[in-house]
Amino acid sequence: MAQNKVFSLLGIAMRGRNLVSGEHQTLEAVKKGTAMLVVIAEDASDNTKKLFSDKCSFYKVPVFRYGTKENLGRAIGKDFRSSVCVCDAGLADAVRKQLEIEQNEN
Repeated sequence: MAQNKVFSLLGIAMRGRNLVSGEHQTLEAVKKGTAMLVVIAEDASDNTKKLFSDKCSFYKVPVFRYGTKENLGRAIGKDFRSSVCVCDAGLADAVRKQLEIEQNEN
């Protein structure tokens, strides 16, 4: 159930134009400082996971590994997505809290 909430929040962020998806655009948002939270698909490549872990650590952006590329894409009405970032502080906080709840349950 918590997983559905995370994907619902990502969908809401997308509809509100507060979400960026795709590796290049997500990376640009992190570098510009507009990214408030980054979500990377569990099945993303090791290079992608390392790239975002390093960049988000450097720019002090919270990063989570969650869902699959298919699930992330479907949640925002797109094809497969290995990374998305939320650019609204309130929505990012809601997604982060939900992800932490999910991690604590497992």
